[in-house]
Amino acid sequence: MQRVAAELGYVPSSAAAGLATGRQRAVGVVLPVIDRWFYVRALGGIDAELRRAGHDLVLYNLGGPLGDRDRAFRRSMLRHRVDALVLLSLVLDETERDELQGSNHPMIVIGGPAPGLRNVGVDDLRVAGLAVGHLLGLGHRRIAYVGGQDESGMNVAVPYLRRDGFLATMHAAGCSVPPGWLVDGRFSFAGGCAAGSALLAVPRPHRPTAVFCASDEMALGVLVAAARLGVHVPGELSVIGIDGHEYGEVVGLTTVVQDPEAQGRTAALAVLAEVDGHAPVPVPPAPATLLVRATTAAPR
Repeated sequence: MQRVAAELGYVPSSAAAGLATGRQRAVGVVLPVIDRWFYVRALGGIDAELRRAGHDLVLYNLGGPLGDRDRAFRRSMLRHRVDALVLLSLVLDETERDELQGSNHPMIVIGGPAPGLRNVGVDDLRVAGLAVGHLLGLGHRRIAYVGGQDESGMNVAVPYLRRDGFLATMHAAGCSVPPGWLVDGRFSFAGGCAAGSALLAVPRPHRPTAVFCASDEMALGVLVAAARLGVHVPGELSVIGIDGHEYGEVVGLTTVVQDPEAQGRTAALAVLAEVDGHAPVPVPPAPATLLVRATTAAPR
């Protein structure tokens, strides 16, 4: 019978199988937007593990701040049957949390803690400390921070924790941070370029000697701003980011590397285990390592 089915190209109906088993063999993945490097890499890891387990990936793209979140959380998500949910870097209000928890799906968040849910991600305080500690170790004391909020709806805890890690490490070293050196880069390349231009537009004695960016995309923007203004990196300015973006390797960006694809795999395996009846277990922080390249050096 199986041979005949294969010859006829028969594919079992997942809907019919769901009626028989109570499982849909599908996992929903919810993300703020679909065009960011971190999200794309994490999706790749989730999809790889789901395909290995014979599950489909059902994508819910919220479309940024102007998207129809009501459709996703209150109607569409709960009408389309899935076995579990993976949330990528989302800011959830109380009503949305209630809707999700009322669905009784196994759930996990990638990239930033969310109240009441397990989280897969790096220790953001620690990675900020690694980055700033590297600059301090080189002798920098005049260090600026480029961070701010992601306008596409990213988890607010991530930029706040990285900023707090920056400030705590600076204060522990006895270094002050002028208010104008905490700059909003909107967690984007364009935002980083604008932030770098603002920091470097002042006369040289009043500039920072180093900039810590809370993402590689912003750090790449700062590098472009420095090149446009004729500021030599790393001779006049050291720049460091967080993430491990592949473009950073091309330009020699010093960064703290994380692996969003591995985080996606970890999240998928965690919810699949719950679907199979296993109790949820805590997920340890994802690894992150300092990678020194060509954009950081001792100050003149």
